[in-house]
Amino acid sequence: MSRPEQPASGSSTPPVVPSIPLNAEPVRQDGDGSVGSLVKEVTTHVSTLVRAEVELAKTELTAEVKKGVQGSVFFVVAGVVALFSLFWFFFAVAEAFNLIWPTQRWAGFAVTFVIMLIVAGVAGLLGYLKVRNIRKPERTIESARESVEVLKRGRADAATTVARRDAA
Repeated sequence: MSRPEQPASGSSTPPVVPSIPLNAEPVRQDGDGSVGSLVKEVTTHVSTLVRAEVELAKTELTAEVKKGVQGSVFFVVAGVVALFSLFWFFFAVAEAFNLIWPTQRWAGFAVTFVIMLIVAGVAGLLGYLKVRNIRKPERTIESARESVEVLKRGRADAATTVARRDAA
């Protein structure tokens, strides 16, 4: 099976999911085919449907996990910068206690601390903006709901057919 095409970075279009080809349905008359062949056919179609659902879910989740990893990189950068800025903060506090010296070296360290906090804030904001765009796999959920409805409808149709046959 070919790999799904990935959209360009930052694109809001969903990835293209490769389709799993189904065999063409032969035209069948009522009562055509044995129960065994019908069960085999249903099993094949359900298996193909499940594989298609899994492929769709895998493709959608891979794209969303990729966004999450990209966003978490910004959180890691923010954390590292914040940790390194703590060194400058404590160094500035230590120098602030040294105010008896007229040079007041602590102010330079305090400015460095503020600049590093701004960098950490910007990195944290960028990480938040990346992570908040993660969405649930809506196409997979909708497709699974439709499949369940079709299978329920098929079971109900089969039950009415059996009831009619038993009544006859």
